[in-house]
This record gives sequence, structure tokens and C-alpha cells, in this order.
Amino acid sequence: MGIRRQPFIESEYYHLYNRGIDKKIIFLDKEDYNHFLYLMYVCNTIKSIKLRDLGKNFDRGEVVVYIGAYCLMANHFHILVRAKDDLGVSRYMSKLLTAYAMYFNKKYSRTGRLFANTFKSSHINNNVYFKYIYAYIHLNPAKLIDPHWKNKRNKSKIKLLKFIFDYPYSSLSEYLNLNIKNKKYITNLIQFPDYFINPLDHKKDLFEWLTTQDNPVW
Repeated sequence: MGIRRQPFIESEYYHLYNRGIDKKIIFLDKEDYNHFLYLMYVCNTIKSIKLRDLGKNFDRGEVVVYIGAYCLMANHFHILVRAKDDLGVSRYMSKLLTAYAMYFNKKYSRTGRLFANTFKSSHINNNVYFKYIYAYIHLNPAKLIDPHWKNKRNKSKIKLLKFIFDYPYSSLSEYLNLNIKNKKYITNLIQFPDYFINPLDHKKDLFEWLTTQDNPVW
């Protein structure tokens, strides 16, 4: 999983995403989803680590990238980040994807690439696009229960919203539980705009996006 030659710009925001090679499933069960989330946390460190040696009390210390949002789907993932420096994002993604591919290949007795080429990224350079990506990432799970939800303008979205907020593999689960003592959070929300600090604001904004979003990024 090579490091990208083009560096990311310090303090800028990026939408990172990738899918399984040939659109294959990369999360086959709950253990796979949870292991990727675990790796998202422990790989975000300046420390040199050996995953087999990490215990439950691992303190990652200083991070290499700031994470503001994420969502894992069966065959792809989305992560919204703020670059801490020019190389941190690439190093983090290389470590994360390599570690997960090794886990997956060992578990399922397979060889070869798991992900489609190098991860993709888009630079978020204005506030409108930032809010769009923020909402789009969290709305991804809606298609699991209704692939055509965006075309149903007059249908109630309450069921979809409940599913999105109950979905366990996105950062919404962290936003709704920001004050749990001793919880290890993947996100670093202090490094991002205060768009959705209040969970009620999340629901308001996501409900609006459920009825107006037309141009998916993926």
C-alpha cells in the first residue's frame, strides 16, 4: 500500500475513500467492521506499533491526522480528515489499509490486493462542499434499506433517519455519545467546524439533505 507522491496540504480538509478491488465486499461480518474501526484508532499515532502487542489500554498519544467523520459500508468506506502536516494523511492511510488487508487476507485465507489501487481523495476547498461531504458520508447507510431514497421526495424520511442514527459503523455514533468517560474516540472534533456538535442539529441538517441531495460523490 504505497504512499502517494502528491502531498496533502497542512490544515486543509479532504474526503478520502476507497472500495474493494472489483467492488468486492471488504467487511463480511461485524468482526471485520469493528476491526477496521479499531485500526482507524490505533493506526492514528506517531508511535511505532506492533498490532499483536497492543492491549486494551493502548494510549495512541499524538495523532498524525485529524478525523472528523467516517462511514464504513460493505464494499467501501469514507473518511473526512484534516491534514496535520503534508505527509500525515498518506502515512495514516498506508498504515491503516495495509494492516486491514493483512488481517482480512489471513482471516479468509486469501492473497493479493484487497483495495482498488491507491485510495482516492478530494480536496474540500469551500464551506458548501464541506457541509455536503459531511452530510453525504453520514447519509450513506440510507441506501441499505432503500437504494432509491433520493428519488422519493414526498415519502416520510423518519424511518431512514432512525436507521442512519442507529447505524453502528459511522461517526454519528460518536457524535451522539461525546461525553462517555474513558471512551476511545476515532474523531478529533475540536479540529473541525462546529456544524453538528448538538445531536439535534445533526437530525435537522440530515433531514434537509435527505430531501435535497442530488449528486452523490461516490
